[in-house]
Amino acid sequence: MAISDLKLPQGVTPHEYRTPVLLAEGLANDVAEQLRAAISARGAATLVVSGGRSPVAFFQNLAKQGLDWSKVTITLADERWVPVEHADSNAGLLKKYLLQGPAAKARFLSLYSAAANLDGAAEQADRLLAELPAIDVLVLGMGDDGHTASLFPNSPNLAQALQPEGTRRCWPMLAPSVPHQRLTMSRALLATASYTVLSIAGDSKLETLSVALAGDDVASMPIRAFLQPTLEIYWCP
Repeated sequence: MAISDLKLPQGVTPHEYRTPVLLAEGLANDVAEQLRAAISARGAATLVVSGGRSPVAFFQNLAKQGLDWSKVTITLADERWVPVEHADSNAGLLKKYLLQGPAAKARFLSLYSAAANLDGAAEQADRLLAELPAIDVLVLGMGDDGHTASLFPNSPNLAQALQPEGTRRCWPMLAPSVPHQRLTMSRALLATASYTVLSIAGDSKLETLSVALAGDDVASMPIRAFLQPTLEIYWCP
């Protein structure tokens, strides 16, 4: 199967690459172009990315892009509620692979805080995100269960986090995998991005995407909330 075999909604654009290396390079080039355009237009740019192991090559390529990083604000669509030093920290991943060299000049907003509990950490992150400038570029991933960011099917707060007109920016969520405690941007906040990318690799992700396209129950597959114009999907086998 190839992404060209899927019947994507009108206004959703596929980008197919032969290898993960080429996808990482192409995505980094395109994201940098969007950030440069934002800096040119209003003197600053905001990038929201997803964590996990999949985006590492993209982060490394993006860090090499020539742009004025001092004018870029970066934050995460979601975070594991673990200290930055923890191996599972998305913030730690960014600091290792993206916030290096010239890119270290970017302003980074961390969702994690050492609050008394997950609810308190989410409330603190929600206050922090009130300072977030308009999102120019959002890069999402997708799990085989159809989750994106940390909007997991069956998580206790999912219904509230998926409200299209919700006013809260960050929600505490529970993942089925360790570490279970997560923080995620709300659907309403994520949907404000000017340029949204879904980056996926492999046949299993394409099969998940095919299933998501065949239905409309957002709670069972939260990625469905974003399968609409003007989404850009980057895929490689």
